[in-house]
Amino acid sequence: MRNILLTGFEPFDGQAINPSEEIAREINDATIARHKVVGALLPCVFGAAIKELKHQIKLHEPAIVICLGQAGGRAEITPERVAINIDDARIPDNAGQQPVDKPIAKDGPAAYFSTLPIKAIVQELRKHDIPAAVSQTAGTFVCNHVFYGLMHELALHRSEVRGGFIHVPFVPEQTTSEKPSLPFEKMTAAIRWAIAASIEYRRDIKSGGGQVS
Repeated sequence: MRNILLTGFEPFDGQAINPSEEIAREINDATIARHKVVGALLPCVFGAAIKELKHQIKLHEPAIVICLGQAGGRAEITPERVAINIDDARIPDNAGQQPVDKPIAKDGPAAYFSTLPIKAIVQELRKHDIPAAVSQTAGTFVCNHVFYGLMHELALHRSEVRGGFIHVPFVPEQTTSEKPSLPFEKMTAAIRWAIAASIEYRRDIKSGGGQVS
C-alpha cells in the first residue's frame, strides 16, 4: 500500500482554526483506492514550513503529496495550477517574518506547474455538487511558499512523486453569513474525492472554463 501525504496549516492571522489542518487530521489514516492517507501539520512560517514538509516526505515516502491551505474569501475548492518563486507577504507569518520580494529558491526556476490532475479534480468535485474551480494563483504568502518548495523538492530529488496544492474556503464558524464559506463535512468529502481523482488520473483531462484568477 502506497502513502498519500496530505498536509494542512496551523491557524494564522488571528484565526482560531484553520480548516486545512482539520481536514488533514480528519482524513489521516484513511484508505482511499488502496492508498493510505497520512495527515501532517505544517507551521505557517516561512522556511520552517518547507523544512517540515521535506521531513514528512522523507518519513512517509509518499506516491502523491497534496498540500492544503486556507483561502478566506473564496467560495470554491480551488486546486492551484502554478507556484511562483517569490515570497511577498502582506501580513507577518506566525513567527513575525514578513519577507518582501524574496525568492524562495535562489537557484530555482520562476515557476512550477502542479502535477496533480487539477481539472479532473474539479470535474469530480462538481459531479458531487461541490463548488470547485482551477485557480491560477496561490498568492505569495506561506501557501505559495510551500507549494513552490514542494515542487522544487520533487523536481530535484523525487521526480516519480506527483504533487500540488489545493485551497479551501473558510468554514462557516470563521466568517459572517454574507461571506463565502463551506461546511467542514462538505470540504472533507471534497478532499477525499480529490485524493481519489489524483490516484485515478495520472494525466489530466482537457476542459475549459470554470477557472478563478
